[in-house]
Amino acid sequence: MAMRILLLTGWLLLGVGAAVAHWFGPGVDGRKLDVVARHVKAADEAVAAEDYLTVIEEYDAALKNLPEGRTAEARKIRLEKAKAQMLAQQLPDAHNELRALVDEMAGDPSADPKVLAEARSAQANSQYYTTWLMRLEGLSRDEWEPEVESARQNYRLLAEDAEKRGDTVAAAKHREDLEAAVRLARMELSELQGLNLPKQCKGCCSCTGRKPSKAKVPAKQNDVRGAGGAPPIDDSGH
Repeated sequence: MAMRILLLTGWLLLGVGAAVAHWFGPGVDGRKLDVVARHVKAADEAVAAEDYLTVIEEYDAALKNLPEGRTAEARKIRLEKAKAQMLAQQLPDAHNELRALVDEMAGDPSADPKVLAEARSAQANSQYYTTWLMRLEGLSRDEWEPEVESARQNYRLLAEDAEKRGDTVAAAKHREDLEAAVRLARMELSELQGLNLPKQCKGCCSCTGRKPSKAKVPAKQNDVRGAGGAPPIDDSGH
């Protein structure tokens, strides 16, 4: 059974110019917002350099300086920070933040539905990778199955919402993600152990990455999660 390696979904940061204009609006000034804009720009540059620890630091600084009442902007920054954490060997932190963010936004009728959908997609990805780790660490099915089931539910909801909007491309992508989560749950542990550890999982568990396996694992195929030209996951192992 071939194991699908998830790809990023066109994630990290809007271009800084578009981001600042979209988040803060034209003509907005003030010392604090100027500081926030500088940190967002620095984060954008760090993303380009794949320096995700710096990305996290810059978003933390942006959140610290964001004026009160900027809930929508804060949520966008929190989301981008969590995505960076997944690429900086901080999967557990990202997982917790995304769960809190999705719960918060789902309970807020005024929340931006587009941002909520993106947060839910990121949460499902974090659940997928967390399941991968839990299985490699030898946890029982009773422990890891709720995690992958939650990922499946999120992917299914995203697919259904995309279908309602008439977005067939997004719907197909989320259906593929759903199928990947199903395969992850069904795969034999020996097969999973024979695969390279995704970048999102490295440094987050006691497992050693690619483990020897007697199972014959088919060659991995390239997958694309959406049409955003997103970079592939680093699945080269340790």
